[in-house]
Amino acid sequence: MHTFKRIYHLLKTFLSDFSGKEFLIFLFFLALSGVFWLMMTLNETYEVEFKVPLALTGVPKNVVITSEPSDTVKVSLKDKGYVIMVYTTYQKLRPLMVKFSAYADKQDGRGEIPSTDLLKMLKQQVFGSTAITALKYDKLDFTFNYGLNRRIKIELSGNIAPADNYYLAHVQIVPEYATVYASKQILDKIQNVLTENLDISNFNDTVTRVVALRDIASAKVVPSKVKITLCPDVLTEGSVEVPITTINKPESLVVRTFPQTVKVKYNVGSHLYRFVHPSDFVVNVDYREIAAHPSDKCSLYLHNNSRYARNPKLENTQVDYLIEQQ
Repeated sequence: MHTFKRIYHLLKTFLSDFSGKEFLIFLFFLALSGVFWLMMTLNETYEVEFKVPLALTGVPKNVVITSEPSDTVKVSLKDKGYVIMVYTTYQKLRPLMVKFSAYADKQDGRGEIPSTDLLKMLKQQVFGSTAITALKYDKLDFTFNYGLNRRIKIELSGNIAPADNYYLAHVQIVPEYATVYASKQILDKIQNVLTENLDISNFNDTVTRVVALRDIASAKVVPSKVKITLCPDVLTEGSVEVPITTINKPESLVVRTFPQTVKVKYNVGSHLYRFVHPSDFVVNVDYREIAAHPSDKCSLYLHNNSRYARNPKLENTQVDYLIEQQ
């Protein structure tokens, strides 16, 4: 309390002497000059861009808008500064409400809002002194149908690369299908619905994301987002012994290889190891190649029929052989 009284006494003393009075005069003229500057500034002409919401109204319940017009238009207004200030503070531009029935062509399933109609609606909102110098928008056309749709499978798009020694064991997309509303011509051309391009790499644990679906021109996709789950699995090495068989040989001949089996090495997810069997692989010797190019050894060819084995390789690519007459 003593401190406040001391400050009050010092301030009173300062304002009561000559220098304090000069300071008050200085503040008065400073404020006066600020008022004059503000009046001159507001009297200047300015051009300012405003964003105005745009919306379709009166859409019938049995109509599905498959592609909508821009939800915002940009309008440039030119007027005195004090008028522009009114638009920014007190009289903000109201949303442009456009009636569906006024512009929809029910036979073609299309509609377009003329920019001249939007200008008329904007002119009704601004003062007579205000000039509309520009109107910008992305699109003013729209398409619609009466519920025609197809359920189409959703597919993952982008670069998905698990960490070293891992592979993508399972992808879950919820929901699996999207409902696409469009004209019959467009629906017939759509093969799948893709997610946005993803770039997820170097992961070794389950990844869950909510991702958007790509837009399809003149079509509405429901839902617009899906939940994806990426499940990696550790790669392990496996091997099996596979018998060597001969193809393209005459019935009267027998081709014996030494050895008669060969080891096939492969990579497989740790959870899928038990699903890989020797019968999933076929190792062949081609008699036609032997007959065309006789030598001490013949080449082996591997065919992989397994859904789970990755990068299968032969331990030996050539073996000795003997041709016998039956």
